[in-house]
Amino acid sequence: MPAPLRIALAGLGTVGGGVIRLIETNAALITRRAGRPIVISAVSARDRTKDRGVDISRYAWEDDMTAMAARDDIDAVVELVGGADGPALTLARNAISHGKSLVTANKAMIAHHGLELAELSEKARVALKFEAAVAGGIPVIKGLREGAAANAIERLYGILNGTCNFILSTMEDTGRDFADVLAEAQAKGFAEADPSFDVEGTDAAHKLAILSAIAFGTRIDFASVDTAGIGRISAADIAQADTLGYVIRLIGMAEVDSEGGVNRLFQRVQPHLVPFDHPLAHVDGATNAVVAEGNFSGRLLFQGAGAGDGPTASAVVADLIDIARGDLGGEAGAPFSIQVAEMEDMPPAESGHRRGRAYIRFTVADRPGVLAEITAAMRDAGVSIESLIQRGRAEEGGDVMVAMVTHEGPEAAVSEALRLLDGSPSLSDAPLVMQILGD
Repeated sequence: MPAPLRIALAGLGTVGGGVIRLIETNAALITRRAGRPIVISAVSARDRTKDRGVDISRYAWEDDMTAMAARDDIDAVVELVGGADGPALTLARNAISHGKSLVTANKAMIAHHGLELAELSEKARVALKFEAAVAGGIPVIKGLREGAAANAIERLYGILNGTCNFILSTMEDTGRDFADVLAEAQAKGFAEADPSFDVEGTDAAHKLAILSAIAFGTRIDFASVDTAGIGRISAADIAQADTLGYVIRLIGMAEVDSEGGVNRLFQRVQPHLVPFDHPLAHVDGATNAVVAEGNFSGRLLFQGAGAGDGPTASAVVADLIDIARGDLGGEAGAPFSIQVAEMEDMPPAESGHRRGRAYIRFTVADRPGVLAEITAAMRDAGVSIESLIQRGRAEEGGDVMVAMVTHEGPEAAVSEALRLLDGSPSLSDAPLVMQILGD
């Protein structure tokens, strides 16, 4: 039998422990599918004495994880520490410079430094694999790179953050408000003590930027992802969406727009209203789902657990199996399907010319003339209103919610209407705008 693939594992948290359990539990199966054994030679984490539910005494311990890359008994390094910079990035650079393949679940590092690491791996002729960085155990990166390789991807969108999806679908099922459900998500371990990366949309934006690069052959441009989170969505918005035939989901969307003969990359993470009959409307809990629309394949749906020790460890070990088989991603390695030098540097697209329908929620003073002021602003901006509903509060004179759905039109028109209303004493809070997901 060929020599084993010897790995070093940095980070022994939930996913790191899952990788150890998976390699030990499915050792015989992995060996058959990889063509040789995959064995752990060295590990590193912050605390050597912590009980992780797995026996790490059989593996060499490194206090300095960045030094593992220089070990002679290592063929590949698995980075599960996290963080865009710091020790994780140092380890990644060290691994590749020492001729070791790298597997990572670190979406932030790939979104910020993926092109640099890809160039280094191409020159070193080693693998850079990051299936676990996007959508946990769902093989969406492999699906785009391999299964849909013959297709021009026309649009890519989906639910990329399990924490947000758990919160929104629980609000939908229970009628509770955001803060209450967020506290439950934290208690259940679905949300971090500081949930800002999740609920503000940053985590989903990292993943979208990575998927865009693979789907469209463009250089990663995380800075240009237009990002909005779910913190302003209320139980009343959820109920109103339901009345209209929609659910609310945080959607990451990317596609290439042609403006004046110039290709531009549109990337946005934002809550959307999703029709009941759309596949994404039925994605509940901490599940992820990605839709890719190919010019020959049509709509492809990738759905499954987006986080957790088992699903994420599954993606990590699947990458290791590819490396054990000698798959570097092309003859000289191409982590993003094509060589970095061939990836297009596409400018970001503006959203104003995009056409669609929108849900707009206003919180306004309950007094005569307010509705007339809002509808006048819509008229002057060229926004056509499909439906408008006003809901009052129990206390007399309190603020009321005004929700409307627009007819299809340019997003710039909605922006102009809100500009005309900016500073109005009738508005008690900034309006909330959510696009309606089309077919």
